[in-house]
Amino acid sequence: MATIGTAKQTLQSGEMLALIKSTLEDDKAEDLVIIDLTDKTSLADHMIIATGSSSRRVASMAEHIVEAIKDAGQGRAAAEGKEQGDWVLVDTGDVIVHLFRPEVRAFYNIEEMWGVENPALKQQAARLY
Repeated sequence: MATIGTAKQTLQSGEMLALIKSTLEDDKAEDLVIIDLTDKTSLADHMIIATGSSSRRVASMAEHIVEAIKDAGQGRAAAEGKEQGDWVLVDTGDVIVHLFRPEVRAFYNIEEMWGVENPALKQQAARLY
């Protein structure tokens, strides 16, 4: 259980995951993938990978996650890459969120690095590259 900033009551990992997932679903994130990292690394308990239709959408989704975490009293989450909006990383401690534009996600295919098969992503990569 990680604490970001000075929280009054720290959310458990599953609660943080649910908050972020709900925020992304409200923002109409596409191709949402959740990877359980508990037995794979000590960096975080979960990783969420999602796609936004444009750079503006990706940056907006990241900002909404940061706001939701702050509103839940969990302090500040760190977000990197919002200026470009191609690939934004939001680190909440227990949950790491990767937000991509479609072609950037297809190019990097980080799901494969973690042993997660994503057939839709492979089809998109084949069309793009």
